[in-house]
Amino acid sequence: MVELERIDTQKAYNLIKEKIITLQLKPGAPIDEDALCAETGLTPTAVREALKWLAHDHLVDITPRHGIRVAEANPAELRELFEMRLPLETLCARMAAERATADDIVVMDALVREYERVKGAGNVDTLLDLDHRFHSALADAAHNRYMRETLERFFGLSERLWYLASPQIDWVLRALDRHAELVQAIKARDAERAAGLMHQHVLDFQALVERALGLV
Repeated sequence: MVELERIDTQKAYNLIKEKIITLQLKPGAPIDEDALCAETGLTPTAVREALKWLAHDHLVDITPRHGIRVAEANPAELRELFEMRLPLETLCARMAAERATADDIVVMDALVREYERVKGAGNVDTLLDLDHRFHSALADAAHNRYMRETLERFFGLSERLWYLASPQIDWVLRALDRHAELVQAIKARDAERAAGLMHQHVLDFQALVERALGLV
């Protein structure tokens, strides 16, 4: 029974998180637990626990005064997010170049080939999903579970920023083009190049978000 409850909570978490990331639930919007239960077909307990997980991920705010709301994306929090992402993802790329196994490289190569197949279609949702999967594979290749768990928490926040920034397809394509360069650096065990590519990748993303949200 406990395992089934956890599975339902995970389902609720994934469904609600997707709504928040893709702005179906907009920043600051109140969250109706009953409506989510009806929409997902899951129990109030599963939805309630999922919302607690999302609050831990800083995607939901739960307060006695305002109830449950989608977290806002305010400038101070954005700066704090990028202050963490920049050194962590740079370190992750460096570690991946030093530690990636043959299997890790096969996974990253496959994602690069998948990108080459779909990039002509110009579907932003598909490309953003590929970006997430590549960053997850890169984190796996660093072979540090604490790094992996920490970055996974940031991915949801970062994905929502993509949607908030309403990126143009050409920018997304340029960003994903860097994946192939990263894989080449990792194959060559060139930790400095891998770290440099990721460092610039995060800086470029930060600049895009700040411009789109009128913060610069």
